[in-house]
Amino acid sequence: MSRVNQGGAPPAGSAPIVAEELRVRGVVQGVGFRPFVYAHAARHRLRGWVRNTSAGVEIHVEGAPPDVAAFGDSFPAAAPARAYIAEYDRVPGEVTGAPSFTILESQADPSAYQLVSPDIALCDDCRRELLDPHDRRFHYPFTNCTNCGPRFTIIESLPYDRERTTMRAFALCDDCRREYTDPGDRRFHAEPNACPVCGPRVMLLPRGTEPGEAAGASVASGGAASVAVGADGTAVRATVAAPDLPITCAAELLRAGAILAIKGLGGFHLACDATDGAAVRELKRRKGRPHKPLAVMVADLDQVREHCDLSREEADLLQSPEHPIVLLRWHELGAASPIDPEVAVAQRYLGVMLPYTPLHLLLLQSAARPLVMTSGNLAEEPIVKEWAEVGRLAHIADWYLVHDRDIFARYDDSVCHVRRGRPRLVRRSRGYAPFPVTLPRRLPQVLACGAELKNTFCFTRDANAFLSQHIGDLENIETLEHFESSVELYKRLFGLQPEVVACDLHPEYLATKYAQAQPEEKLAVQHHHAHVAACMVENGCTESVIGVCMDGLGYGDDGKLWGGEVLVCDLLGYRRAAHLEYLPLPGGALAIQRPARTAAGWLFALLGEEGLRRGAALLQEHGKRDPEGNWIGEEELEAVAQQVRAGVNVPLTSSAGRLFDAVAALAGVRGAITYEGQAAIELEMVSGAHGRPYPFVIEGGDDRTPAQVRLAPLFAALLDDLEAGREPGFVGSRLHATLASIVRDACLRVRDATFLQTVALSGGVFQNRVFSELCEHALEKAGFTVLTHALVPSNDGGLSLGQAAVAGYTLLRQRDLLD
Repeated sequence: MSRVNQGGAPPAGSAPIVAEELRVRGVVQGVGFRPFVYAHAARHRLRGWVRNTSAGVEIHVEGAPPDVAAFGDSFPAAAPARAYIAEYDRVPGEVTGAPSFTILESQADPSAYQLVSPDIALCDDCRRELLDPHDRRFHYPFTNCTNCGPRFTIIESLPYDRERTTMRAFALCDDCRREYTDPGDRRFHAEPNACPVCGPRVMLLPRGTEPGEAAGASVASGGAASVAVGADGTAVRATVAAPDLPITCAAELLRAGAILAIKGLGGFHLACDATDGAAVRELKRRKGRPHKPLAVMVADLDQVREHCDLSREEADLLQSPEHPIVLLRWHELGAASPIDPEVAVAQRYLGVMLPYTPLHLLLLQSAARPLVMTSGNLAEEPIVKEWAEVGRLAHIADWYLVHDRDIFARYDDSVCHVRRGRPRLVRRSRGYAPFPVTLPRRLPQVLACGAELKNTFCFTRDANAFLSQHIGDLENIETLEHFESSVELYKRLFGLQPEVVACDLHPEYLATKYAQAQPEEKLAVQHHHAHVAACMVENGCTESVIGVCMDGLGYGDDGKLWGGEVLVCDLLGYRRAAHLEYLPLPGGALAIQRPARTAAGWLFALLGEEGLRRGAALLQEHGKRDPEGNWIGEEELEAVAQQVRAGVNVPLTSSAGRLFDAVAALAGVRGAITYEGQAAIELEMVSGAHGRPYPFVIEGGDDRTPAQVRLAPLFAALLDDLEAGREPGFVGSRLHATLASIVRDACLRVRDATFLQTVALSGGVFQNRVFSELCEHALEKAGFTVLTHALVPSNDGGLSLGQAAVAGYTLLRQRDLLD
């Protein structure tokens, strides 16, 4: 308890004393809220107390009526920048004669809950201390205060106090305790507060170090650093003998070509010199990620501008407290950048982030060059977060730069881009989760389990939707365990007891199987309805809309694989108004991995033997030019034709994502992929926004039967272009314009029949900047109101939010609680 006298009883003849009770809910712990309340009370000459509870913050103030009123009136606007006030109640209180203003001990209540702050990037004040040779935290890689540092990743339970975080292992020294207990200090109750005397430490460990050997593998005081480098460029020995020198030594290893696993806020990164093509190629080889772009970390905005175009909005986002990875336009596909092109092959955009922890800042300054910083995992596995798991990186990393502060919650970097001046999240994680999405109304408690790829889950409580951090692709036991442990963490932190569990229709998704195994009532939500519902909720919309969902694949209520859909829907149900026509996927999942198979199957289905013959000539020519590209030969082409003729192992799909794949293969962009969406992404990279649409036909459709978009005219004209020698960028530009025209024309048909004026756009294809811009422009020009995603991903990372909303509204309807 901290108590500071702010004056005694008022003098004789002064105004009467009144009291007021204030209760605040939201993100009000771990953001300097109690010191703010203390200082705010002092400014208004008030006495009383403030305390954290499991529900938020409670405040009692006493003083002259004008001072009490001014305190309460000005309170929300004056709150700390990282605070978020969701609820604010003021009621008259009882005058107790408090002699001072007091900060009380926290009060736990198992039945209550509060919001939790995401981790916050290094603030300017801590940065100045970190780089000040005269400061006691000079070059200390865990410098933080109430305005920055770890939050969600170290919290085990609430209220947010040090003893309920992984920092309880570090007893505060006298200097840190004075800061921690002084309400006037910006480190007052900064739970991760630490310094070189009492806090976590960094260690540099060679590959092969066993867990029991880690404590003795790095010296922590006095001396110098040296590195011995082998003939292959890999460091074989490091001597580190000062608290900040493991980082200096790590930087020297990186400059020598080594690959390091670096423990950060929510898990490990894998790092190498981004200007060293050999190191980058070796990292990609070891990680099993031959083509997928890697993110880079650079020291500051000046360095960003050396490599990328940078708008004001992008600069603000890079420097925001969230510090996400931002996809920036690379100078001439990297030609003018010292970052090696191998970092992001065939990409127009480069994923860039600034250092968001002191450790990262010191490493970047010491390395004096951009560094690859990619998730510390194998392809499709969750990020490694603790030493017990680091064996999964043993064949990738040469050295480990680690620390002894435990990570409680696994937490990947967030990824976004800026379009139309707004951030658009592609992956929502560090800096954003577990901050809730505000629902249009209070809902029953729901757990929504999401889909298989880019999985997140979502809980609802009151008007809050707790959309989880990025979990990953639920295709292996490691990621499923991460999913399950994260669900349990959210239940504990937010006191969640769901009444219903929502899931996808697809019976084979691990998320669906998890949901079906739970004891609560289950509700399956169609994939594309959930996508549109997520967009509606993010935009606060509850009325019926025209929902356009373009993605890779989602299980339809007819058992087919949907993905190019126009729906009429609200948060309770939907009707399918139009879709791309069904076409075969020869070999099922094999066709997704081999777009050349999709292209061949579609040409045969749409244009018969002649279409397949013409397409085969193109595909085989691509194979001659790119013999390593895994294209398609004569025997496989005939096998595909036989599969389509017989209807054997050829699931039908209306997928817009597969449409992009097929065109990319025919254009010679990509015959086989090594990561999801690769062919479509690389086609986007060479396409522009000024193509002339290909022909198409929308036919049929009534209140019972959806219209279908016939694609034979498109593919016939596409073949003509390719046989005439048109470049991939030309046909890609035409394809983007075509799909935007399809969306516009289908929405016009629906508007004529329903008078609906609002269109909600969702699905992974809307990550495509060219297509999104064309589509929005066409719809707006036609007079529609267009809803899009921003802080909720349009891909499957936002799907669980839509599932949760549909399930919650369904429960309300069942209970006759909807207006």
